[in-house]
Amino acid sequence: MLQRTDVQVRAGAEGDLAALTDIYNHYIRETPITFDVSPLTPDERRPWLLSHPEDGPHRLLVARAPGDGGILGYATSSPFRPKAAYATSVETSIYLAPEAGGRGIGTLLYAALFDALAGEDVHRAYAGVTLPNEASIRIHRRFGFEQIGVYEEVGRKFGTYHDVAWLEKRLS
Repeated sequence: MLQRTDVQVRAGAEGDLAALTDIYNHYIRETPITFDVSPLTPDERRPWLLSHPEDGPHRLLVARAPGDGGILGYATSSPFRPKAAYATSVETSIYLAPEAGGRGIGTLLYAALFDALAGEDVHRAYAGVTLPNEASIRIHRRFGFEQIGVYEEVGRKFGTYHDVAWLEKRLS
């Protein structure tokens, strides 16, 4: 069985694009976790990948199984909003391959992401969590996020309206 200590976390790269797109498309097709409703191609997802360089406040970290193992998941910090005054805030997220959940890989990814952000000019991190999603709420709380509000019935997917909880983490 794969141990969390065997997992390699590194910056995302062009060669990861197909696997990252597959992971994200699972959540598009199968869950309300993302409000995208149509699966994406790697070419459509490429601008997203390129918007996360190896340094700076907007990161993409991937978890990879040892050897020739596949991508198990990823964590990102992305711009919170496009206006300049928001530059010291980021929106964070984690997506895991369906078979990778419950093994501590999300914790490993978030720990690496927040370590990477420690030296950046980032004041706050935010996360939007489609409800219900106890696993996501739990990991965010573990990393010091506090719920600051809920957008009620803000998105409709699979014929149902969904609430989104917004969580905030103060960074130094």
